[in-house]
Amino acid sequence: MNTSVMNSRNAVCVIVHDKDSDTIAAVHYAARNWSPQPAWTLPGGKAEPGEALDEAAARELKEETGLLVDPADLALVHVVHVEQGWDQAGQLIVFVFATDTWTGELTNTEPDKHLTAQWVPANHLPEPAFPTTVQALAAYRNGGPAFSHYGWPLAAR
Repeated sequence: MNTSVMNSRNAVCVIVHDKDSDTIAAVHYAARNWSPQPAWTLPGGKAEPGEALDEAAARELKEETGLLVDPADLALVHVVHVEQGWDQAGQLIVFVFATDTWTGELTNTEPDKHLTAQWVPANHLPEPAFPTTVQALAAYRNGGPAFSHYGWPLAAR
């Protein structure tokens, strides 16, 4: 089995939770070929082949927001098995990490991809939001479940 192909279908995102203000870092994606309208989501992206998932999450967070987190300060809080990824290239697994420890200032470091990066209420992303992000955030807030599906027909479960 080619493990590099498997790794390239792993995505990561990070819930950066400022517990004092009960807000989270979010990015507002501009319309893209895989998203016909702008949509809100958590900072994240694809893990590179051979890259540890927690390190990928810390890297993506820094690339998208300028926030720095030690991978050791990331806790895996949810996994979403997506039937069809945003890139229409098949199944995707999203590993959702959370932290309340970071340094730096939230910045839109990828203005070619995002309309903005900002702190939003932890209990609700602005609309429209990526459905998988909404699922993951609800699981984080509610203490579970640790795993969910997205896009799978009921018979496949």
